Amino acid sequence: MATVEIYTRPMCGFCYQAKKLLDKKGVAYSEYNIWAEDGRKDEMLARSNGGRTVPQIFINEEHIGGATDLMALEQAGNLDAKLASNQAA
Repeated sequence: MATVEIYTRPMCGFCYQAKKLLDKKGVAYSEYNIWAEDGRKDEMLARSNGGRTVPQIFINEEHIGGATDLMALEQAGNLDAKLASNQAA
């Protein structure tokens, strides 16, 4: 199974949607709260090449983008393959 990381903040509808999809698929993920964990926002900005919105999602170290990008992968039928792999592409 893939390594999934998601940067979030409280009261974020898009974060909720992304986590709901991952939960529905039974995917374990590491969640980083950029408001509560010191340094996480700067880490997110660096890893996402300046992406300031949440969520910022990574699968096997690959920056996927936000919730809309995750949903687009799902709709295109490409998310399951990414989640099944256990190495970065």
